[in-house]
Amino acid sequence: MALLPILEFPDPRLRTVAKPVTEVDDNIRRLIDDMFETMYHAPGIGLAASQINVHKRVVVIDVSEDKSQPLVFINPEIDVLDAELNEYDEGCLSVPGFYETVVRPGHIRVKALDATGKAFEMEPQGLLAVCIQHELDHLNGKLFVDHISPFKRTRIRAKLEKKHKAEAR
Repeated sequence: MALLPILEFPDPRLRTVAKPVTEVDDNIRRLIDDMFETMYHAPGIGLAASQINVHKRVVVIDVSEDKSQPLVFINPEIDVLDAELNEYDEGCLSVPGFYETVVRPGHIRVKALDATGKAFEMEPQGLLAVCIQHELDHLNGKLFVDHISPFKRTRIRAKLEKKHKAEAR
């Protein structure tokens, strides 16, 4: 397994729309293992392949406190089951150090393939539902900052650009 570099906003590669996985093979399973290692090390609760500059529709998530419930979503698709919207403070490994309130549906259905290529579906609510939607946004070239005001987004962008310039020196 390997720790992989995570792209940070405003890197334009984060805007790339990921392509569907056509075959769940050893390369995809190795990618999944590397993504879990990277996510846990960061530390985070979700990671989309797009965030590590691999533009395939693969997401790993573990919202448990003790890293005991790893979930894999390959080619995920969601349906909103309840139109009621909930507010959550979201952060992102690609937008380090920033948390903002985002409004999303609180109950969804997700259909995907697991790490073996087997199709499954689930109906998560709460944090897991939010996390899946957040990671699916990444696969579609979106970030949580796209759900906040332009003023806040511009402020975050400027602070991260300043940080990246300082690190490059």
